[in-house]
Amino acid sequence: YVHAPYLVNVASPNNRIRIPSRRILQETCDAAAQISATAVIVHGGHTGDTTPREEGIRHWRKALQILETDVPVYIENTAGGTNAMAREFDHIGQLWEALDGLSVGFCLDTCHAHAAGEELHNAVERLLSLIGRIDLVHVNDSKDPRGSGRDRHERLGHGTIAPEDLTGVVRAAGAPAIIETPGDASDHADDLRWLRRRVDGAADGPRSPDYLPRR
Repeated sequence: YVHAPYLVNVASPNNRIRIPSRRILQETCDAAAQISATAVIVHGGHTGDTTPREEGIRHWRKALQILETDVPVYIENTAGGTNAMAREFDHIGQLWEALDGLSVGFCLDTCHAHAAGEELHNAVERLLSLIGRIDLVHVNDSKDPRGSGRDRHERLGHGTIAPEDLTGVVRAAGAPAIIETPGDASDHADDLRWLRRRVDGAADGPRSPDYLPRR
């Protein structure tokens, strides 16, 4: 998998942002093809304070129509952003309805959904009812409470997301899962063991002292 640069925003009403974002997305897909990547992940973007989301949706449709690639593109949900394309699940559903007929996948980031105020315990069920697919899961805990709008990943079991919600998303989605947690290679290995042990059927075990119960 290849992730497009964080600042790419093909939904932007600003030509100086939108047009370069399209070019960067194309270049990212070209590079991904050279290494036979499974997919390119790109954030949904936003239109800002004064431009309605509908304009951003039109820009997304145009971006996908002119994109020349055989590498699948997955739109990832985001934690914040004014008039965001893919922050709230209902808005993701509206985006997918507008992109009907175009080839595009979806990447669910657990930290982003939590920060956006969405409940994770039924996230997969809701998304499947809205868009019919989840192609990849980014499994990340969060440093901040639900609804904060802050994109700050935390190590698994050390943040504010209930462990059973993290593992429940992975089990229910039935899609490949990637961690994007802070720390070094040893920390990442510990996070992978934490996740595998629970997804394979073991009890969730004791919660981190940093865990905040879901309200």
